[in-house]
Amino acid sequence: MAPTLQVTHIGTATAILDINGVNFLTDPFFSPAGTSWSDERIVLTVSDNPALYLNQLPVIDAVLLSHEDHFDNLDDLGRQLLNGRLVFTTLDGAKNLAPRPAVHGMKPWERINMTIAGKKFEVITTPTRHIPGMECTGFIVTGEDFGHGRDGLPNAIYFTGDTVYIEELKDIANMFHIKAAVMNLGNAHAPNFADMSAPPIQATMDGKSAARLFRDIKADVLIPMHYESWGHFTQFGEGLRQDFEEEGISDKICWLKPGEKILVF
Repeated sequence: MAPTLQVTHIGTATAILDINGVNFLTDPFFSPAGTSWSDERIVLTVSDNPALYLNQLPVIDAVLLSHEDHFDNLDDLGRQLLNGRLVFTTLDGAKNLAPRPAVHGMKPWERINMTIAGKKFEVITTPTRHIPGMECTGFIVTGEDFGHGRDGLPNAIYFTGDTVYIEELKDIANMFHIKAAVMNLGNAHAPNFADMSAPPIQATMDGKSAARLFRDIKADVLIPMHYESWGHFTQFGEGLRQDFEEEGISDKICWLKPGEKILVF
């Protein structure tokens, strides 16, 4: 017994993860190309349209929101989709999204068991390191009908959220057999707001660190996304492909195509 996974990439970190027939949406962003966001210190502008708009989505059963406070992971249109819908996110994110009663704020390694669309799932949050002083989380999804894999560990699917490589994530390999790791990459950099004269801060992984994490957690498949459409990303598809080839994991990569439902397993 093992889970099924089909992924439809919408743009940046937004994708539909169809897990055993239940639709989980990651980091909802649906603004059209040319839309900008500014907080008076930095301006971000998206350069590509989403592959699907809100009115083209299938039924969304739950949302995995890695962080609520960055525009490229949750825009105004994405916020509309959260109303009345089951959402898993950070503690701060849940406070900022209140009073939505179906939003669950979780701290790292917290577990929630829940029936979603008639099927039993367990959602586990994972630590990240993104922008200093701001909360962000990753997610592991498993369930009663996922079966077991390597060393008898429960099969699971992992969404990294926005993070650089951190040693603590190695612990995932001792708890779960990760069938697929959906990774937010792009080697994004952000200004050091505490010292604007300092070099920018790395906020997401490049291909080399993604390959390291992939090996550390002993995952079966790596699914890259979050490496296009924004100027604060510094590594795009060609650079990722080169890194994965140099790291010897090219045959383990499942590349997504915008708007297409890709069968992973």
